[in-house]
Amino acid sequence: RSSHKKFQHPSEQDSVYNQLRLAGKLTDAVIIAEGVGFPVHKIILCNCTPYFCELFTRSCSLDQEIFHIPGISAEVMGLILDYAYTNSLTITEGNVQQLLLTANLLCASEVVHACCIFIEDLINPDNCIGMWRYTTTVCPQPVLHFKIYCYILKHFESVALCDEFLLLSAGELADIIETDNLIVKKERTVYEAILRWTSHALEERETHFPALFSKIRLALLDVEYIRDKVLPNTLTQGSCLSLLSEATKTITQLLSIRPYLTGVCNPLARPRLPTGILLAIGGWSGGGPTNGIEAYDVRADCWINVTNNTERPRAYHGTIFLNNFVYCIGGFDRLEHFNSVRKFDPIKGNWHEVAPMYYQRCYVSVTVLNGYIYAIGGYDGHMRLSTAEYYRPELNQWTLIAPMHEQRSDANCTTLNNKIYICGGFNGHDCLQTAEYYSPETNQWTMISPMNSQRSGIGVVAYAGHVYAVGGFDGNSRLRSAEAYNPETNAWTNVASMITTRSNFGIEVVEDRLFVVGGFNGFTTSYHVECYDATRNEWLEVCGMGIFRSAVSCCVIAGLPNMPEYVIPRDALPLLPIEDDHETDSGDSS
Repeated sequence: RSSHKKFQHPSEQDSVYNQLRLAGKLTDAVIIAEGVGFPVHKIILCNCTPYFCELFTRSCSLDQEIFHIPGISAEVMGLILDYAYTNSLTITEGNVQQLLLTANLLCASEVVHACCIFIEDLINPDNCIGMWRYTTTVCPQPVLHFKIYCYILKHFESVALCDEFLLLSAGELADIIETDNLIVKKERTVYEAILRWTSHALEERETHFPALFSKIRLALLDVEYIRDKVLPNTLTQGSCLSLLSEATKTITQLLSIRPYLTGVCNPLARPRLPTGILLAIGGWSGGGPTNGIEAYDVRADCWINVTNNTERPRAYHGTIFLNNFVYCIGGFDRLEHFNSVRKFDPIKGNWHEVAPMYYQRCYVSVTVLNGYIYAIGGYDGHMRLSTAEYYRPELNQWTLIAPMHEQRSDANCTTLNNKIYICGGFNGHDCLQTAEYYSPETNQWTMISPMNSQRSGIGVVAYAGHVYAVGGFDGNSRLRSAEAYNPETNAWTNVASMITTRSNFGIEVVEDRLFVVGGFNGFTTSYHVECYDATRNEWLEVCGMGIFRSAVSCCVIAGLPNMPEYVIPRDALPLLPIEDDHETDSGDSS
């Protein structure tokens, strides 16, 4: 990011007028700021901003030649006048706030717009609080103010550790932490941020602590964390204890309903916006391909249908989220094996075709490395492929890379430690047990230790520092088993098996858990979804999709301004039943 930026749209006419101004020719007014005089042409400034037009055309000013403009520095006035004559403006970190304030005062809308663009690019965790306050109190800019607010919500974990965070008022902090759209991986981040803010000026701020404490979704904290970190703190005594007691009861209820997940709208357990949203796209359903898209809200344990019916159905494809776009790569629609690639804009909700691949590829493996999309192996309708290629979005261009050691369709790949790992698959004769990795520095593939099982229609994902190979078909039956590869030891280790057998399913990692979606269980397509927690080495069944499907592909979208469109509205979530504190005797009285 540059510390300065030049906005310019000059013309030959602008150049002539400016030369006359600089030479002091044909000028008919002098603008004075901080004692410095600027000879100008009234007609030029009238064209620049309504402020000058009003100033010069008032009946009492028609013959006036000297105009004092109070409260504006000579430097900034010079920049405004330069822009009026040249349509060129140099904005820096040092002048942008004063320039925005002055442009706002002078009704110079184009300069205001340029300053707002510059500030948007300038925002970071260290300065966003100051800019947010500036755009609401000193120089009100509602649109920019809201954009900075959204930035704070999105980057709260970093913002809460910065010095400016401590300057917030209690009301401003409440506005930030009370919204569902606050993005934090763990609710404890909110508690610790409030604690840090209060402790910075304890005597004057401790009276605000109970009100701020009530904004925390306390039932989203671990019971152990409440016991070890929250309860012992002197600030949480008194009125906060009743909230903690209620939170503990709510946690117990939630765990009895469905461990880990909290899809209710009770204030203490109301889930915030997830850091990422799992999309399940396309697949094979009801005897044919589907264009169905569903979005999984991991915080609410709920799927919503976000299908865009303008898109052509496809199955056995790959999907990638990159640079705020979703790419659907290759695949099959029962009639055609695709080399086409479609790009979906989840903000605008429309699809576009991009450059096609060199090869038709269904049963393709896809991943992202260093900002490029890789499409590897697959089936072209005639043979299983060992070829691979990568796509550069900025050039809209595919480039072939070295082929794999084996032909692989129905494999799967992932990225870990700047390498691409591809595992299993089908070579036209056998379900494969082999795996290999690609290094972009050398453009070479290297074989690694084979998996413990043959796996075609496999799920592969990088998770917890390992490459996980999950499920699939071994040539005889669909698998529940899963294993993890440690690149440091070049060894595979069996981990807990899934609840359901499946092949040709979607797989992704969301919020530190591994999810498997849909697939074929040996008898039928499935809507079932499970998640795996490496810290517990266990699988849990979660909310299923609305569509039975195999050959589905998944990706995770994150960081979009319209993320709430892809989650269930929090007010639509169910309420937990209120438990009676007094147990009643339900025994037989006879």
